[in-house]
Amino acid sequence: MHVFQPLPLDLFELNPFTKLNKEWAIVTAGTKKEANPMTVSWGGLGTLWNKSVITIYIRESRYTKEYLDKNDFFSLSFLPNENRNALSVCGSVSGKDCDKWEESGLTLNSRLGIPFPDESSLVFLCKKLACIPMTSDTFTDNEINKKFYENGDYHYMYIGEIMDAMAR
Repeated sequence: MHVFQPLPLDLFELNPFTKLNKEWAIVTAGTKKEANPMTVSWGGLGTLWNKSVITIYIRESRYTKEYLDKNDFFSLSFLPNENRNALSVCGSVSGKDCDKWEESGLTLNSRLGIPFPDESSLVFLCKKLACIPMTSDTFTDNEINKKFYENGDYHYMYIGEIMDAMAR
């Protein structure tokens, strides 16, 4: 397998609408010894507070939220197409009930103490800057509230500064 290479953000080009919505990503939080990977398809990349940031959205009910809340760092990783099944596993089973690394066939790796799947083709290593709860009164469009939060399982918006990026 190819070695990860640094990816300068000013040379980086990608379509975030395709990358997140169609290809999906894995958010991983925890430590090199204990981490939980979870598939995400909602998020964004951009600039906030004069920093390059990633925004991800995690529901209150997700086990990964515990890892995000306990740790100051997380990764957002994209896998090559041959690992599509791993994305399905990491999005459909809970780390409370099984070892997602084993179930998905992914290998836990880390850089700068931040965990990520070794099979990734693109990895962003992030420092958590903010965690903002979404509640029924935060929506100006009540249809969103009705459609996505009928059961009250709201998302939290996590904003992370991109500390390092690497690609294969």
